Amino acid sequence: MKIEGLVAAVTGAGSGLGFATAKRLAEQGAKVAVLDLSGASAARGAGEIGGQGYAVDVSDPAAVEATFAQIEAEMGTPRIVVSCAGIGTAARILPRDGSLTIDTFAKALNVNLLGTYAVMNIAARAMAKADPVDEDGARGVIVNTSSVAFEDGQIGQAAYSASKGGVASMTLPAARELARFGIRVMAIAPGLFETAMSAGLPDDIRADILQNVPYPSRMGDPDEYARLVQAIVENPMLNGTIIRLDAAARMPIK
Repeated sequence: MKIEGLVAAVTGAGSGLGFATAKRLAEQGAKVAVLDLSGASAARGAGEIGGQGYAVDVSDPAAVEATFAQIEAEMGTPRIVVSCAGIGTAARILPRDGSLTIDTFAKALNVNLLGTYAVMNIAARAMAKADPVDEDGARGVIVNTSSVAFEDGQIGQAAYSASKGGVASMTLPAARELARFGIRVMAIAPGLFETAMSAGLPDDIRADILQNVPYPSRMGDPDEYARLVQAIVENPMLNGTIIRLDAAARMPIK
């Protein structure tokens, strides 16, 4: 699907993978809606790339629905939708203080999984009503963000891994269901990237992790994620699959 002239909506686009994706799509000629929990971050990101900023909490389906209605009214139907909004949680099932971590688990699911589903659900509804944009009958592409933790979850990552595993698991059934509308669904499972989420890692932890990254042995650049999003949008045969973007890394136990 050709990117130029299409409307794109990217969540979590105030920084990190989301901003890099929004920037790259804008450079390819898309009209980009920059969505972020922080209105200030959304506005700042939109200002840098010539897009429009929208503040939204993706874990609130009503807010997502209202935001997408606003985008459609102001910019048109988003044909490219990328979900990068997410939180990284670390909580053991049996912490040393004996506390329950159910609330932490629920929060991770609400943001990472329910939020991704809500965006996909609401975006697909709008896409399905729109006219095709090419000879293949394409109406849109949805790219969701999983994580290598869906397969390589470390100690303390039960909530995060479960949420990202849900994103991975719904990729194929979503792609199969939405195929009749000309909507493709893909997921990217990134490894360790230079983002706000990884910025707080202590140097020794970072060094330990990078020892398990075969090549290139470094943190990923957010634009490398964005380049994959571009490839997915432009290649019509990419559908219903989770792509690991991790330099062949496999995470250790902890």
